[in-house]
Amino acid sequence: MTTPPIVVAYDGSGAGERAVTLAQTFAESSGAALIVAHVLEWSPYSFLTKEEIEERHKRRKEEMTRAEQALVSPVVAKLQAAGLSVSSDIRFGHVAETLVEIAKASNASQIVIGRIGSSGLGARLFGSVTGTLAQIATVPVTIVP
Repeated sequence: MTTPPIVVAYDGSGAGERAVTLAQTFAESSGAALIVAHVLEWSPYSFLTKEEIEERHKRRKEEMTRAEQALVSPVVAKLQAAGLSVSSDIRFGHVAETLVEIAKASNASQIVIGRIGSSGLGARLFGSVTGTLAQIATVPVTIVP
């Protein structure tokens, strides 16, 4: 029986680095594979002309390529060099909802995410990614300070 993978959210921040480090520890002790997930915030809710849609599609491809090369690939390579089984998943969408989708699709045992220190009015009014994730996730969520 194989151990379910662990999804680790990575955005290049210090909190994201700490989340990767903890997820690596979990994976090493359990034998689980890691899925390094990077979500580019994007809302499909806007009215655009055909030309604007084409331009937006082009920008999305460029953003995904940049995220893969600059952020995700180096982390995946580092984890693989440490002997772990690692894959990546880069998507556009609402961060918390997309991480839940990735966890469901991969039958992950948990999600590990770094907390971004957002305690201002915006976080209280609209909620934080980690707070939303903790509320909607279907697997345990580890929030790394």
